[in-house]
Amino acid sequence: MKAYMGIDIGSVSTNIVIIDSNNEVMHSLYARTNGQPIETVKKGLKEISNRLDKGVKICGVGTTGSGRQLVGIMVGADVVKNEITAHATATSNAVSDVKTIFEIGGQDSKIIVIEDQMVTDFAMNTVCAAGTGSFLDHQAERLGVPIEEFGSLALKAARDVRIAGRCTVFAESDMIAKQQYGFSKAEIINGLCQALVRNYINNLGRGKKLKPPFVFQGGVAANEGIKAAFEKEIDHEVIVPKHYDIMGAIGSAILAKDYVSTENNQTNFRGFESSDLEFTPSTFKCNDCSNFCEVIKVELEGRVVAMWQDRCGKYSSKAAV
Repeated sequence: MKAYMGIDIGSVSTNIVIIDSNNEVMHSLYARTNGQPIETVKKGLKEISNRLDKGVKICGVGTTGSGRQLVGIMVGADVVKNEITAHATATSNAVSDVKTIFEIGGQDSKIIVIEDQMVTDFAMNTVCAAGTGSFLDHQAERLGVPIEEFGSLALKAARDVRIAGRCTVFAESDMIAKQQYGFSKAEIINGLCQALVRNYINNLGRGKKLKPPFVFQGGVAANEGIKAAFEKEIDHEVIVPKHYDIMGAIGSAILAKDYVSTENNQTNFRGFESSDLEFTPSTFKCNDCSNFCEVIKVELEGRVVAMWQDRCGKYSSKAAV
């Protein structure tokens, strides 16, 4: 049986997905990256390999996320794509007529505008943590509320309370002040959800024509309070897909499947045995011109297999594959 693998390597989490020829998810795995993308993927590959039936053959592999190039070299990826492309591909497969994608992950957030299943505009917020999963985790811990109950508690608020949402520092200070004024946890959490969505739309959605269907994905899509805040802000239903938390990995797997099928290429996948190979990343600065590029080098058991981030291609064009 033919199958395809997608790997989404983020700064907070890593997702590995196996799909079949109909783009249906067969297996998925979530792991904390913990600043060790190579080791995390190695462990993930071993676990996924143990789950697969003997008749399953990996015919294509795609990677996405912040660690996509490094892990792409490690596993022998056929396709290495950015998060925008991967998320848009997965969402268009799940909701064919999607027009606007709201995506909020652990450390960043993005908005993607689609027309006829093609990305026409997008924006990303990677500077401020306000509204991301890590910030919500921190606030849940500070309030003594399990993150799994954070969103549902917001729906129980009896009153609206306005929280500053432009900055994590201001938001937390405002929440503390509102607690001192006697507002309940539910009301404060609801106010925070509304503030973060308001900030998201004002910043990432500024100047963009946002049309339905709206799809909300990323780990924060599990938060009912944020979903409700989106629906209140845009006055429209927001769809949360079944695999909302692994859409990047699904998209990269679909892209790999399409590439291998269209080009009639054999996969470059090194096999699950690649988890036993020793890959060593390092960096150095090139002083040959005024760009002073910081070049990333990856070695496999002492042999250079990849280099990138040099603007002129001096090193990347010579690296062995």
